[in-house]
Amino acid sequence: MENRYRLAFCLIAFICVLCLTAPLQAGPLEDGGTAYERGDYATALRLLKPLAEQGDAQAQTNLGIMYYSGQGVPQNYAEALKWFRKAAEQGFAQAPYMLGAM
Repeated sequence: MENRYRLAFCLIAFICVLCLTAPLQAGPLEDGGTAYERGDYATALRLLKPLAEQGDAQAQTNLGIMYYSGQGVPQNYAEALKWFRKAAEQGFAQAPYMLGAM
């Protein structure tokens, strides 16, 4: 249960960072984060998945979070692991934390 609290804290912190940086940058990644934040998971998935497939580590981590929590997609820990690992291999700092939390 403690891992879930850590994951929730990390997710909240990540969303806060997105909120602060979204006005400075506009694009599919930021729009996907904004859609996720407001609970529009279908839009978030539509915007983030192509970026993740193209190798964007932040989008990969966000997609992993969606699969981990089952938001907008069926909950799938194997799929979440896949995306967290891809982001971690690129050195994206949040991804190893997410792997450890799982």
